[in-house]
Amino acid sequence: MMQNKYPQKPGIDFILKQAFFYWNKTLVFQLMFSIVFFGILLTGVMLFGEKYDIFSYNKELQEAFMQGTQVYLKKMEQITATENYQMFTLAIWATTAFLYPLNLGMFQIFRKMDLKENIVIGDLFAGYNGLNFFKYVGYFLFWFFIYKFTIPTVVLAIIWVAVTIFVAPLMFFTNKRIFEAISLNFKALKMYFVEIMVCVIVAFLFKYLGFALFLIGGLFTFPFWNAMIYSLYKTVFSEKS
Repeated sequence: MMQNKYPQKPGIDFILKQAFFYWNKTLVFQLMFSIVFFGILLTGVMLFGEKYDIFSYNKELQEAFMQGTQVYLKKMEQITATENYQMFTLAIWATTAFLYPLNLGMFQIFRKMDLKENIVIGDLFAGYNGLNFFKYVGYFLFWFFIYKFTIPTVVLAIIWVAVTIFVAPLMFFTNKRIFEAISLNFKALKMYFVEIMVCVIVAFLFKYLGFALFLIGGLFTFPFWNAMIYSLYKTVFSEKS
């Protein structure tokens, strides 16, 4: 149910401080998350890039770039239309979907922190236990399919992120189904619109700031998104005991 214990809603500063607290206390797991994520993703890029001969396009793109932006864009359009490129893209999407349950592992770690329980490496892979894997990969594919079509508008993409920000934790902690979780998420968004939108923007900026400022730092900041979602989730929802 929605949080109603407080006479007034906790402010954005409280949610942000709480998110940074969770992130800061689990830096070793943040690093492990990034190493596993990028290790598997880059391996996928190399393997599938070789399989579908993607790297052979680099020379063509370089030559087109030297001839001007228009030529480059036209060449890019031709390459993205090829079957090889489309198969490569699908393979990378599938790899990303396979990695999505890692995020649930971070939620498990934050929850164990709250319960003062011992955290183990296996917690990072909680999203892969039993049917969890199929549940969260299925959800990610559904989410990503819609997200892909909203990206060109930017605004719709941000709205879709905000409308689904609590779906994964609701599925994980309260066993809600996707559409039930989206419905609860929508109600939460109406009540906490400003808080959620500000936190989404802060989390997005901080997530990639590490790469922009000092490459290796990105391995620590990349998973920050999960700490922000958990902090928001804890603030907005209180589960029935």
